[in-house]
Amino acid sequence: MITRRLPLLFLLAIATPLMAGELTVHAPNDINKLLAPWLPEEAGNPSRLQGQLSEILATEGYFSPEFNFSENDDGLTLNLDPGPRTTIASVNVTVDGKIEPKMKSDLIAGWGLPVGQPFRQADWNDAKQQILADLLAVEHADAKLVDSEASIDAETHRADLSAHYDAGPRYRFGNIRVEGMENYPPDLIARYNRAVQAGQPYREDRLNALQGMLQSTPYFSSVQTTLDREAAVVNEDGTATVPVLVRVRERSPHRVSFGAGASSNTGARVEVNYHTPNLLGRGWALDSGLRFEQKRQTAYGDVFLPPDERNRRHSFGIMAEAADIQGLKTERYAFGAQTVQQRGIVEQRLSLNWQEEKREASGASPQTARALVPNGVWTWRHIDNLLDPRDGSVVQVQIGGGAKAALSDQNFVRLHTRVQHYIPLGRVDTLNLRGEIGYTFADSRQHIPQDYLFRTGGAGSVRGYAYQSLGVREGSAIVGGRYLAIASAEVTHWLNDSWGIAAFVDAGDAVDSLQDIRLAVGAGLGARWRSPAGPIGVDLAYGERNQEVHLHFSLAIPF
Repeated sequence: MITRRLPLLFLLAIATPLMAGELTVHAPNDINKLLAPWLPEEAGNPSRLQGQLSEILATEGYFSPEFNFSENDDGLTLNLDPGPRTTIASVNVTVDGKIEPKMKSDLIAGWGLPVGQPFRQADWNDAKQQILADLLAVEHADAKLVDSEASIDAETHRADLSAHYDAGPRYRFGNIRVEGMENYPPDLIARYNRAVQAGQPYREDRLNALQGMLQSTPYFSSVQTTLDREAAVVNEDGTATVPVLVRVRERSPHRVSFGAGASSNTGARVEVNYHTPNLLGRGWALDSGLRFEQKRQTAYGDVFLPPDERNRRHSFGIMAEAADIQGLKTERYAFGAQTVQQRGIVEQRLSLNWQEEKREASGASPQTARALVPNGVWTWRHIDNLLDPRDGSVVQVQIGGGAKAALSDQNFVRLHTRVQHYIPLGRVDTLNLRGEIGYTFADSRQHIPQDYLFRTGGAGSVRGYAYQSLGVREGSAIVGGRYLAIASAEVTHWLNDSWGIAAFVDAGDAVDSLQDIRLAVGAGLGARWRSPAGPIGVDLAYGERNQEVHLHFSLAIPF
């Protein structure tokens, strides 16, 4: 025979009639705010309501509330006195296991719910979990909360807390063991690993960093990093060396993709791409493709090598391109090599590129230009969000050049600087200031490829003007000049988390002589949408020089 006991609150509920009409509650302001989300609009069962409210008040340390219900013609009125709030009277935190005395004392001293503070269930839970999280993050990967107790005395309004932890052994990283890798060189993981070194104390963030780095490579569709506890070896000093197990699932060795789109700068686009992460079986990633745009057609192939021992990323590639922009037809062929290295918050790109360009400006004679150019680019980023910044700056400085003595048709040195500065306005709005200056030191712009001269206009530069329509007139075409200057100010007001509106003013020009500079001004309004890849902008701008309106759209993220 099984006997079931009905809860006391349920017995009261079936014994007490339901009240009709509205429910009115009189209580201190802070209690009203606490209970407001839970109060019914209409009066109901007083006993059931009292039980529900008592449980909610208890989570905030009120264990002896007084309820006084009265019924009138309008419904039910509750006069609520929460009573004294329970405070912490004593705390007893113990941590056992192989733990350094200083770390142990720091953990106990940093307990998040000290004596004298009001008892709250959420704070109690957070305090317990914080110590456990701190243990798990540093050396003690097997730490656990053995038991805990919050002893509440409702009559004296005091809470006595105790928490007992077992820190477990102190772990040090051992060697890395890889499972699931079949097609790549054995040293591939080591070339990407900058976080986990054998003999170092275990750190949870370092293990996660290794996983994140490997997951971001082109080689693996999934990565899991764990400690191989079964293979742990206890050392003489009481620490345990434990191997790191890296389980990977390799991506498909060949991937072909197709795409279509449109740009306000170069028109409609279709493209096909081929990618393999294991060129020649060496773990080299090949990205290649054909891109057909209305104003430009490109074929390219780039090979990216894994990082070297100094965490430099080397790459080399080849490219062929034909373009017809602002009356200037160009055909160019290029190949080169590049190395990229992160130096703190500065990204450094060093490259050596050779290109041959054939250009024909409408109404002018065809020309050929060849250049072998060593180039350096340094980008300094100090912003709060790489994809959607509101505060901070990005600065980029670039220098390169060619010489007749080294396979170039003209002696030149090219300098280019770009700056973007973000200023938060109020709670969500942003002011974006942008500037750009360039100068190519040379006796003449002739026989210098267009890549090393300057044209501007269009999305991302001076809005209100067609793409690369600001430059030097040669015949009926616009070609690159030796000087560049751009300034822009834009205010974005976000209507909600996804959509915003922007107002902007741009000014800039590209010329071949400083005496010819006359900044072209453009101004307009735009819409912004926060996409997963960053804010997408659609702008309608009026160009003062040509008195034309142009529509621009772009991915509005810093360079």
